[in-house]
Amino acid sequence: MGFFSFLGRVLFASIFILAAWQMFNEFGDDGGPAARAWAPKLVPIQKFLKSKFGEGGPNIDVRHFVAGSIALKGLGGLLFVFGSKMGAYLLMYHLLYTTPLYYDFYNYEFGGPEFFSHLQDFLQCVALFGALLFFLGMKNSILRKQLKKKTPKPKTA
Repeated sequence: MGFFSFLGRVLFASIFILAAWQMFNEFGDDGGPAARAWAPKLVPIQKFLKSKFGEGGPNIDVRHFVAGSIALKGLGGLLFVFGSKMGAYLLMYHLLYTTPLYYDFYNYEFGGPEFFSHLQDFLQCVALFGALLFFLGMKNSILRKQLKKKTPKPKTA
């Protein structure tokens, strides 16, 4: 059971680790293709922040956003392989802030090819998020069972 659990974590985390490695190799001075893909997606967020905070509000640099994404994917994936809850939380955080921004199916007309493509990718990320929730739930239930088993029982004379 332990080997198959480890193998499952390796296969699951490989999605994130390999994506982070590819983004890291393509990063370059301008942030690479990931930054070019993210730039138009971050424009509405930047406009929202400027409307709430004015011109002195926080500025989102696309390169920093991509670098943070690489760090969360890579570190979270590596920690998750070794069964760390922190790795699962990092991957969940990454999915939580990138999925609705990148796979914005709600901005496309229903029935169009972009709509279904983005919807499918969005639902895949939701499924990955659910798998991470399942992992955390199983990790917590195993810990509770182990704590219950270790309580010493009083011996009668």
